[in-house]
Amino acid sequence: MRENYKLDKIDKKILSFLIEDARQPFLDIAKTIYVSGGTIHVRFRKMVEKGIIKGSTLIVDPEKIGFDIFAFVGINLHNAKDYKTVIEKIKKIPEIMEAYYTTGKYNIFVKLFAKNTKDLYNILIKKIQEIPEIQSTETLLSLETAFEKKISTLIEIA
Repeated sequence: MRENYKLDKIDKKILSFLIEDARQPFLDIAKTIYVSGGTIHVRFRKMVEKGIIKGSTLIVDPEKIGFDIFAFVGINLHNAKDYKTVIEKIKKIPEIMEAYYTTGKYNIFVKLFAKNTKDLYNILIKKIQEIPEIQSTETLLSLETAFEKKISTLIEIA
């Protein structure tokens, strides 16, 4: 088991700034928290090496590019041992954004986007339910994203 890296106050501040805007120049962050640009660079590199920072992403609003339906799908497998096989197959479905191996009612829980109800139907029937190892699915439509938290809320309490 890996030992967790202990974040200090400076590390937490750096992460908070970068989570808010990953494109911020290190020198701007350094000036704000009263350390050198080199300190920011060294600490950033260390957090990358320790796996705390796994990259940076650009966030695109799915609705703005034509995906009006956001859904969760609970997937039940015929046999739990088929999990890895099914994961490899659903990875190839471009509309599925995330997949989780879960306990409880479903073996796998996925998050997907669809352009409209006809598109959702095709994703469910012609892509997901065509996978032979899948026994059944249950689809939950999201009517609204009530809130989304950034990981910075956890950094504050780490």
